[in-house]
Amino acid sequence: MRRRVFGLETEYGVSFTLGGQRRLGPDEVARAMFRHVVSWGRSSNVFLENGARLYLDVGSHPEYATPECETPLEAVVHERAGDRVVHDLAVRTAAALAEEGLRGDVRVFRNNTDSAGNSYGSHENYLVDRSQDFGRITSGLIPFLVTRQVFAGAGKLLRGPAGVEYVLSQRAEHVWEGVSSATTRSRPLINTRDEPHADAERFRRLHVIVGDSNMSDYACWLRLATTDLVIRMLEERASFAAPEVADPSLAVRDVSRDLRGLGRVRLTSGREPTALDVQEQYLEAVERFVAAHHADDALAAHALAEWRFVVTTLREDPMRLDRQLDWVAKHRLIEAYRTRHDLPEGDARLALVDLAYHDIDPARGLHHLLVREGRMQRLAEEAVVTEAMTAPPRRTRAALRGRFLAAARRAGRDVTVDWVHLKVNEPAQRTVLCRDPLVWQDERVDRLIDAL
Repeated sequence: MRRRVFGLETEYGVSFTLGGQRRLGPDEVARAMFRHVVSWGRSSNVFLENGARLYLDVGSHPEYATPECETPLEAVVHERAGDRVVHDLAVRTAAALAEEGLRGDVRVFRNNTDSAGNSYGSHENYLVDRSQDFGRITSGLIPFLVTRQVFAGAGKLLRGPAGVEYVLSQRAEHVWEGVSSATTRSRPLINTRDEPHADAERFRRLHVIVGDSNMSDYACWLRLATTDLVIRMLEERASFAAPEVADPSLAVRDVSRDLRGLGRVRLTSGREPTALDVQEQYLEAVERFVAAHHADDALAAHALAEWRFVVTTLREDPMRLDRQLDWVAKHRLIEAYRTRHDLPEGDARLALVDLAYHDIDPARGLHHLLVREGRMQRLAEEAVVTEAMTAPPRRTRAALRGRFLAAARRAGRDVTVDWVHLKVNEPAQRTVLCRDPLVWQDERVDRLIDAL
């Protein structure tokens, strides 16, 4: 299949406590974390030698954007590398605060909501060709995105007027439109703000912001791999009539509230298939598309096989997917804790279990505990993740950015970079524009590095 680049942007929640008592507010913690970044990068918005971007986002959330990745699995590896980078920053911050007389633990969580009801995102980026009918792709994606939370949801204890219930998705309650250029005021499933970070005449960035932050390697990979296949089917105009959802924001909530995958999706036709029915419709269409046009693609075949396995198992018994899916694994942990301590469903201690699942600290996070015990399927091996903390993907534009930054820091030179530009600031300014995210070799960049 034609090459694509993938990217994930992850916002983190933070806290600073001692003995369970808050010592600093989240905004103060986030600013403290970025003191070290500012000290060497002269900014709270920096690019790293692995090609990734680390910055302090609106709302005082540390955010890590992976470099441009060539496959869904590579994107998972680099998101996990981002966890380690941010965790190392948290450890350094706790030590610095202790030297100032503020003892406590800096905790970082890769989730999507806080106790005050705020939501922060896990955004996906897919490179598409500018010549494509973007409206056709986004409208064709909506029913798939509304229903993929049956396997991609991270799970959440949701407190509402009727009490506390466990739902599939953390993000679902904060989505209000299908497609929009907004990101915070009225969050859509797909953000259409046109920022390609590439040659705008050739490329467009498909920006999906409805997803949950997946701690599970498997769930994160399947989320990206299946979405990619659906986009490819729509790009190649396969014979597929996508259903039209009457109200995407209502449907995404209805789906989230049914753990059996039987939440109804009202279509403009008047039909109300279940979430699993819609997933099966997309799965069968993609199976036909791949068989007809890409039968020799091993990666597509593997993704289809796993998608089929998950949809089939969800119909039979969702709880059998506790090694693969976040919402199932966390549900088991919460229920086991509640039963062991004979707690009511609304007990505040269960919310702490929910939160602890998303702690990125390898020694304390409950998801990491399950991985160590072999109770969660792992795809990103430790050695590969460690390498990705400093090494960019080899076959995307990130390789050029990483090489340039590494050379500049060895030479002690003042440079500025973003997704497209590589710039030497002194003594004479020189800039190279890298407009193609799929190009990883460029003689202009070689000459710029030699000049350092």
